[in-house]
Amino acid sequence: MGGDFGPSVVVPAALDALAQYPHLNLILVGDEQKLLPFLSAASYDESRLRIQHASEQVLMDDSPSLALRNKKDSSMRVAINLVQTGEAAACVSAGNTGALMAIARFVLKTLPGIDRPAIVYPIPVRVDQAEMGRLRMLDLGANVDCQGEHLFQFAVMGSVLAAAIDNIDRPRVALLNIGSEEIKGTEAVKQAAQLLSQTDLNYIGFVEGTDVYQGKADVVVCDGFVGNVALKTSEGVAKMLTSYIRREFTRSLYTKFIAFLAIPILRSIRKRFDPGEYNGATFLGLNGVVIKSHGNAPQHSFKKAIIEAMLEAEKNIPEKIRSEVEQYLVKRTPV
Repeated sequence: MGGDFGPSVVVPAALDALAQYPHLNLILVGDEQKLLPFLSAASYDESRLRIQHASEQVLMDDSPSLALRNKKDSSMRVAINLVQTGEAAACVSAGNTGALMAIARFVLKTLPGIDRPAIVYPIPVRVDQAEMGRLRMLDLGANVDCQGEHLFQFAVMGSVLAAAIDNIDRPRVALLNIGSEEIKGTEAVKQAAQLLSQTDLNYIGFVEGTDVYQGKADVVVCDGFVGNVALKTSEGVAKMLTSYIRREFTRSLYTKFIAFLAIPILRSIRKRFDPGEYNGATFLGLNGVVIKSHGNAPQHSFKKAIIEAMLEAEKNIPEKIRSEVEQYLVKRTPV
């Protein structure tokens, strides 16, 4: 029910995902009377999709505490309850991020050894001159003030996710910092570096903001304040460049003709850097899979979030994190 478009995007995206993945089963959680019209004219396997009615909805301007205390039959709360009881393997929502995190943390709880869940998002990066890849960056807004221990936990979780979902044998893990030298950075970053250097994680040291998109790491770790600013700044730069390119290509008949010739290239570039192609931020560190979609995600982008949830559930990411964190808590030497 959440996001900018609600059922008008979520239901068609769900039907697309069902058609593409025959083993997938979905539960649409929300107001049944508002959901049914989007299904009435659709052709789908009714044994693989059902509606779970919820009488309330978390609004985008609801405070997390209000949603948690006063909307216990919201679509968001009911969906996460289904994960908690095991009836669903994962939850996907385009709704209020703060409320989703608060409810998920309250209902599902954090994994043993994890103090705080983190938001992780896939980001497109350059692998070489011809190929594009992606890295996992965390935290992107859940924790604005972190200690070294929290950054260490984020690194372990990010490494597990990259290994399982991106099929990387030993993901390269880096800490985002203001320089590559060991003397630079906050005390939290320095402490996290020391903790990571005592493990057999593939920790490669510090990276700067200019390194993020160069493919030097598979996992980049930072606190939620830095991560959120870095992500939003990147999105802003991308929008600015897009507007400049569009303006230059429409300046005259000649530039419009050049634009026509360049359409295949422009489409390829747009697809590579379209945020919708990477939609689906994971709330790592919970006893369950919870995926946050962009609130303004169109149909194909919301389907990407569903697919991310499906993959993480199939790979049993929470259990892998639980096992990995226990291993490193036992192995490491206290700072």
